[in-house]
Amino acid sequence: MRRQLSSLCAGILFALIACSAATTRCLARAPWVALQGGHYLVKRANDGDSFHVSVQGKEYIFRLYFVDAPETTSEFRDRVEEQANYFGITVDQVLKLGELAKAYTREKLSGPFLVRTCWEDAMGRSRMQRFYAFVQTNNGDLGEQLVENGLARIHGASAKPEALNSAAAELRKLAGLERKAKQEKVGGWGTSEGRMLARARDAESEKSVDPFNKFFHPESIPPRTAPVPSPPLPSETKLDVNTASQAELENISDIGPVIAQRIISARPFKSADDLRNVKGIGDKKYAKIRPSFD
Repeated sequence: MRRQLSSLCAGILFALIACSAATTRCLARAPWVALQGGHYLVKRANDGDSFHVSVQGKEYIFRLYFVDAPETTSEFRDRVEEQANYFGITVDQVLKLGELAKAYTREKLSGPFLVRTCWEDAMGRSRMQRFYAFVQTNNGDLGEQLVENGLARIHGASAKPEALNSAAAELRKLAGLERKAKQEKVGGWGTSEGRMLARARDAESEKSVDPFNKFFHPESIPPRTAPVPSPPLPSETKLDVNTASQAELENISDIGPVIAQRIISARPFKSADDLRNVKGIGDKKYAKIRPSFD
């Protein structure tokens, strides 16, 4: 069953399709949005493909489309064993690979990044709703990079971002990147040869055009012989010392929960220079954190 949703600013219509209970629910109810200026939030529940992000003081959980990074705990044993069988490794090795994927994603999102989502429900174990998304880093699509480095598998084809008429092409590209990872024996595919820490050579996933743009305008993409670099991302947004959330403050290096709460309690400030007066912020800490504020 399909019903017409509101038109996108680009003139593209979304559709709502019914999915069986065994597949991912398709609940895209809004136009695509591009969220920038976000910050990766360090959370215990984060892993390589699912993570908390703060954008303009609001916290979200996003789940990457079409890829699945290994679990970092054995809480869901069936899922961990399934991942172990997929990579041909042990359960303990899956958990180690999961930690590597988590660290890789955290590092990739330490700089500027874009989140593109149409708010399709990705379900999840948290009380906070989780949404599917594509994430673009400074040098490529995060999902593609995880797969090419053997840190994730292709998964979740039942998730259907309806307006993307080239979703099948993206899955084919991911399949090619996974074959490349196997041939190069990197990440999970190189575990038996002690190459779990190895990364892709001449990474294909970091050369392509903006992967999201090609979904909407595939005819505008030049031949592979004349690649177009990914568009530059905006520089990281600085925080307003009087409005930054607890989560955003804690995401700044050298600011923990206690200092973040002291900053909030000391508001309002005339300027970020007044951070010098907050208990626990000495000259050295001030010098490190001051560039993060307007």
